[in-house]
Amino acid sequence: MTLGRTRVECLGVTFRNPVLLAAGTCGFGRELMDVVALSALGGIVTKSVTMEPRAGNPPPRVVEWSEGMLNSVGLANPGVERVRVEHLPWIRDNLAGLQVLVSVAGHREEEYAQVVALLDDQEGFLGYELNLSCPNDQDLAGAPFALDERALVRVVSAVRRATQRPVVVKLAPNAPDLPRAACAAVEAGADGITLVNTMPALVFQGDSGQPALGAGPGGMSGPALRPVGLEAVRRVRAAVTVPVFGVGGIVGPMDARDYLRAGADLIQIGTATFADPRTAERIALSLAQSGIPTRMPAIEIASTDGPDRVSADAPDQVSAVDMDRGVA
Repeated sequence: MTLGRTRVECLGVTFRNPVLLAAGTCGFGRELMDVVALSALGGIVTKSVTMEPRAGNPPPRVVEWSEGMLNSVGLANPGVERVRVEHLPWIRDNLAGLQVLVSVAGHREEEYAQVVALLDDQEGFLGYELNLSCPNDQDLAGAPFALDERALVRVVSAVRRATQRPVVVKLAPNAPDLPRAACAAVEAGADGITLVNTMPALVFQGDSGQPALGAGPGGMSGPALRPVGLEAVRRVRAAVTVPVFGVGGIVGPMDARDYLRAGADLIQIGTATFADPRTAERIALSLAQSGIPTRMPAIEIASTDGPDRVSADAPDQVSAVDMDRGVA
């Protein structure tokens, strides 16, 4: 394994490789410690942390469908105080050398900065990923922060004032203008952008007419989300210069390479981990063998969307393009 071919300089540090585990799929690391060689990965993003402990939504919380998975976990987590005194010290003592982002969530604008302020003096983690797909309880319509540019800017600005650590903003795939939302986040102080969160969706339980999830609708992930994520990365990469994390439907090495070609600096493995916890490990090994592919040129598209209309000199094509998408 040639590690030098996959190291990534990003957010002021070195990632061993561009493969991370996505928020909500690896807990705080210890949950997968006996199953996955975490040291073979570039990093992890923890379960989302809120101010108070959350029991989560009623079951069932996860359901499979033909092209992926729906979930409605409801931000179940132990709360910031337990994360501070139990989970972060464990990460510090057991995951040295692994880059860790703490996912932060909330239902009020001020909650994000409050969580960050309570965690910021702890050791063992790099920075934060803000989960802005949470509904804003201060908005009568309950719109997620990621879909309300003014609320997004207020949240990111408040977090930026609360920490000097890297702040990565995770955006929703159904945002009406992702490049604009990404630019707004960067202008407010974000150091990176994660694309994309799950897509709002609904499936029924057989012919019962009842939602398959206990909470009704949920977030769709898995292979069906991959083309959406790739296009989101392409569009936002043309609009911002900060690092971009690509996530959504990555199940094998070819999917990972596609995200890197589209403009992602790092990738995150989510739903595939539930089917095979070692998926990320195998993708990292494949990238170590083949190297990181060359980013594709920006695509000229006849469109009225200004941020997308960016051109660049075309790089050489990479030989890995015809490799199988499946995990070896």
